[in-house]
Amino acid sequence: MSHPTVKELESDSLQSLSQAQVGCDFQIQFVEGPACEQLRNLGFCESLQVRKLANGRNLVCSVCGTRVALSSDLADQVKVSPLAPALS
Repeated sequence: MSHPTVKELESDSLQSLSQAQVGCDFQIQFVEGPACEQLRNLGFCESLQVRKLANGRNLVCSVCGTRVALSSDLADQVKVSPLAPALS
């Protein structure tokens, strides 16, 4: 019987950007997949904050003040966790 690795456990508790709720802020936990280098070149790097703006044929999100449209395949390669709301 094999035991799950830390990365497998982490990925089970995360959601992909394509699964994330529109209008919410998230922190990118990791980017993994065939196009991960292209995503990193676009600014999708670990620990960065991203806001999902719209779903549809292409997913629209905001990273570093820039709006970016991604296919659902690319958005599936970005694993995120929700950001806790700021206390005032």
